[in-house]
Amino acid sequence: MAEVLFKSILKERGELDEWRVESAGVWAYAGGPATENAQQAMQERGLDLSVHRSQPASNELLAQFDLIVVMTREQQEALLNQDPALADRVILLRELVGEQGDFADPVGGSFEVYQRAADELVKIISEGQPRILKLLANLGA
Repeated sequence: MAEVLFKSILKERGELDEWRVESAGVWAYAGGPATENAQQAMQERGLDLSVHRSQPASNELLAQFDLIVVMTREQQEALLNQDPALADRVILLRELVGEQGDFADPVGGSFEVYQRAADELVKIISEGQPRILKLLANLGA
């Protein structure tokens, strides 16, 4: 959901062509579809997740990105254990808006849980984009 929502926000701002946004799971397997509730929550926003397929957060994939936004500290720690060189490029989602803590994964929750998660993602991504730009500038991206 975060990927498609971020892309939607960038498209609305006319900035989609300037970005490369992909999602990957720290413990994901390749090729899994988005959950039905995620697809439905995005469909209600006019977004399509039906073609989305999961991919693992491999070193090869992560090396292609200037900034890596994770949902939880556990994910952050796992990525840093996987590749300590990522330390300056991995940030928690909530830190984009000056908050601390994990973003609750809606997997296994009701449709309403997914809707609330989507609302919160839109808020964080929209308000956090200036911080993303600042971080990218500091990284020399």
